[in-house]
Amino acid sequence: MKRMMETKQKYDEIPIPQELSKRVMLEIENANIKYQQQCKKARRLSIMKKGVTSVAAAIMVLAVGVNTSESFAKEMIDIPVIGTIANVLTFRSYEEKKENFDITVEIPSIELISEDLKELEKETNKDIYTFCEQYVEQAKQRMYEYKQAFLETGGTEKEWNERSIIIKVWYEVKSQTDQYLSLMITGAESWASAYSETKYYNFDKKAGKWVTLRDVLGDDYRQIAEQSIQKQIEQREKETGMQYWYEDSEGINENTKFYMNETGNLVIVFEKYEIAPGAAGQQEFQIER
Repeated sequence: MKRMMETKQKYDEIPIPQELSKRVMLEIENANIKYQQQCKKARRLSIMKKGVTSVAAAIMVLAVGVNTSESFAKEMIDIPVIGTIANVLTFRSYEEKKENFDITVEIPSIELISEDLKELEKETNKDIYTFCEQYVEQAKQRMYEYKQAFLETGGTEKEWNERSIIIKVWYEVKSQTDQYLSLMITGAESWASAYSETKYYNFDKKAGKWVTLRDVLGDDYRQIAEQSIQKQIEQREKETGMQYWYEDSEGINENTKFYMNETGNLVIVFEKYEIAPGAAGQQEFQIER
């Protein structure tokens, strides 16, 4: 027993460089992300078990190696970590019920596990929070203005209170790959008619920055995107008989909404009514690279 305690003490006293702790966490996080991607694609339980075993073994080897060898720990510092770990967390969620309306809000935050990107993380989360809170306040204002118009045109308080009004803000991770993280935030409201607004954040882990259409498609992004969209619209019109008015829209510009999908392709998004009848909903076009 005494010998075992002495061995343990030596194990605990092995000096581990301070820089390494973050590197270890990055590698463990990378392993977890890859495992989650494997689980999505897994078709059989045996494949998932194999994935669990592989990730657990990798983490165990990493942890044991760091704690049993000072030279191993020092060598680990020199191994480059390719890309930045980016996570999405729920920063705040709340629900407000008053009179005949129901407000549900879920605000995300981005976590960039790199000291060099902490300022970018801070600015991004401020932008996300502002978008979510402003949408709720603007939705409330629209609701009160609509109520005022309703009452001024002959409606009664009783009739108004019989209406069900919903305001909702939520988020969805559109993709999380080795290279890209794409986050979509949606605000929606419904009473007399439906209204919604979306915002996308696309992070390139390898480049360590939020990307634009130009970053992904190059300087000719307008031409590349519009040619692909026109072909897809022609095909959809033939298949559905639905008329698009893309040529009358603003077309593609630096503010055009998009996200990166799981295959690494860019998907351009047009809001409801923007280029097609409202019944068609949002229109998405994958631009293959």
